[in-house]
Amino acid sequence: MSYVNTLKMFVRVYELSSMSAAARDQRTSPAVASARISELERHLGVRLFNRTTRSLHPTENGRLFYEGARRVLAAIDDAEAAVMDAGQSPRGVVFVAAPLGLGRRFIAPHVPAFKDQYPQIDVRLRLSDRSIDLTAEGLDVAFHLGILDDSALKVRLIADCPRLLCAAPAYIARRGMPVDGSSLVNDRHDCLNLRFPGAKEFQWTLQTAEGPRRYEISGPFESDDGEVLTGWALDGRGVVLKTRFEVADHLRDGRLIPVATATPPLPTQLSLLSQQRSAKDSKVRLFTDFMVARIREEMKRAGG
Repeated sequence: MSYVNTLKMFVRVYELSSMSAAARDQRTSPAVASARISELERHLGVRLFNRTTRSLHPTENGRLFYEGARRVLAAIDDAEAAVMDAGQSPRGVVFVAAPLGLGRRFIAPHVPAFKDQYPQIDVRLRLSDRSIDLTAEGLDVAFHLGILDDSALKVRLIADCPRLLCAAPAYIARRGMPVDGSSLVNDRHDCLNLRFPGAKEFQWTLQTAEGPRRYEISGPFESDDGEVLTGWALDGRGVVLKTRFEVADHLRDGRLIPVATATPPLPTQLSLLSQQRSAKDSKVRLFTDFMVARIREEMKRAGG
């Protein structure tokens, strides 16, 4: 299996463009990663990467070998999955990413039950509201909240998700009730914006009688953590845009109130993304089927 591990290391170095990042991904040291790449280059008799102290770039031979290595590893994964399906209980690790709020409320609580049912499968759950690159980050699946562009990934729709704008009664008492998107802008309401590195827009797209319209919103607070925005909204600090399931409890107990209801946000979708090879893996299928069923049950109870 040492050559397979070397191929895996090469693929991760290629995808991450970093020896140290690939070493972390493969849970080893940069020295081991460098030694494996050097060993592979000696075996092949070609240089796969041009390396300096500050950069690492694949050679033309490296690019050619990457495509073949990916096919080999995919074939090994398929063969292992077929044997495991036929002869034993699935085992191994599933690497998962999810948005913070969704992951904390709808996914993390069910991971122990999944582990109890499938004790030979481990779960590595990473929570973040930023954009995720499954290939670059070595993930099997990622839960995605938003409308997807065309993607080479396998996409499984979990639920359509209505959204709304809401604020705490204390904020409304202090600043007034915004009736639509225009009043949000014209009255300079404090809008709590989800923003992460690389995000460029301070706009909300709302539904109007003339169709969707983008409003230039502003406010004193922003964060890359959606749960932080919810906390600020509950504290009376501004208007927040949320999926209904995320704030269902707060709406029921009156801690948050819908605002600007004449121009609600466009609905969004919750989807499950997976790499094509991961979708064939029995342990990944078991995890996704388990989680999708429970998320749908939770959302139904939450009214979202």
